[in-house]
Amino acid sequence: MTVESVSPEATPRAPSELREPPVAGGGLPLLGHGLKLARDPLAFMAQLRDHGDVVRLRLGPKTVYAVTTPDLTGALALSGDFKIGGALWESLEGLLGKEGVATANGPLHRRQRRTIQPAFRLDAIPAYGPIMEEEAHALVDRWKGGEPLDCTSEAFRVAVRIAARCLLRGDYMDERAERLCAALATVFRGMYRRMVIPLGPLYRLPLPPNREFNRALADLHLLIDEIVAERRASGQMPDDLLTALLEAEDENGDPIGEQEIHDQVIAIVTPGSETVASTIMWLLHVLAQHPEQADKVCAEVESVTGGRPVAFEDVRALRHTNNVILEAMRLRPAVWILTRRAVIDTSLGGYRIPAGADIIYSPYAIQRDEKSYERNLEFDPDRWLPERAKDVPKYAMTPFSVGNRKCPSDHFSMAQLTLVTAALAARYRFEQVPGSDDSTRIGITLRPNDLRLRPVPRDTP
Repeated sequence: MTVESVSPEATPRAPSELREPPVAGGGLPLLGHGLKLARDPLAFMAQLRDHGDVVRLRLGPKTVYAVTTPDLTGALALSGDFKIGGALWESLEGLLGKEGVATANGPLHRRQRRTIQPAFRLDAIPAYGPIMEEEAHALVDRWKGGEPLDCTSEAFRVAVRIAARCLLRGDYMDERAERLCAALATVFRGMYRRMVIPLGPLYRLPLPPNREFNRALADLHLLIDEIVAERRASGQMPDDLLTALLEAEDENGDPIGEQEIHDQVIAIVTPGSETVASTIMWLLHVLAQHPEQADKVCAEVESVTGGRPVAFEDVRALRHTNNVILEAMRLRPAVWILTRRAVIDTSLGGYRIPAGADIIYSPYAIQRDEKSYERNLEFDPDRWLPERAKDVPKYAMTPFSVGNRKCPSDHFSMAQLTLVTAALAARYRFEQVPGSDDSTRIGITLRPNDLRLRPVPRDTP
């Protein structure tokens, strides 16, 4: 899929020709649409396109503009009239800080992208191949057929270990992965609540949910401080992303500050681990719910490998496996909601957007829209075959975003997802066990509530 530059308006309009977006119905005093967004956010965002291409919402005292069509979300992402900002990013600043690549804007963001980009270049990814292979096969070998799996902890463990071993060259064992898993679940849930119901000072009261949130956030920051401190104490500077950060210089040629190093590491390890782990959980769900697709992945792996363990060199040839991953990401994107902020008075789709306004859009809603996809709710990996993928509207599928905020680790993430999925499907069939809860857990990201599966070895009759 290619990305081309577009402007928010095909033909610039005079200010007098611009319209005010319609207001979504159902708002409540004080809370506005925040309660609806909190109660059933996926359904709420999905129905907004029925009200217009751009719709006004009220979240607490704020007016927010929701964008509902693929072309306008592409315009939004690619236009210089908008920057990273809004309720989502404000809620994330407590985790990611203000000096990391995820939340920075302007010259700081461009410098930070230049620092980290070499680690994610397409020609750099093969160097990570042996680690990805080792972790994928270790995951599969650790599971014993017939014993139920806690998919949440298993997915986080492999995602954290791959990120840490590839990008930070650290020996981060299971205990740290589980700490990250537990803390992220609490932090992302609390950040989502703060985004949709912005009650400000009330979140600083010493109430049990607030104390739990603060403890989890503190543990995440402590974990990152441990990683950086261990590297400094070791005296070793391997060729990895953490070394690049420790040796990076600012615009004046001075070493970047400790806070920026901290924020950069947490921006790389934390959201990446959360989104990859969530996607692995949904892929496990797919393998259990669609055994015919799991069998097709297994057959493809066998045809490519000839029966040997799947390797990094096989990733490009696993086309159906890649399409299964794309379709899982279409229907269950880990990142389901994004926000931007207008930096000047501007417009989208002929509607007036004032400077300082927050804009919200949902990749989940965009990627499931019946106006963009035939049989939109059906799991159909073959829709990504070249002859069919060309019919998908531009920007109707952007799992890694577009423009200068495109995720730098897209190739890195797809490689590990392909290896893990191929290794799992080649060895096991999966079935849900009593007590498993595959309903969607909604926070800043989407993942199953408590998915528990039994792996059945494929050599079992």
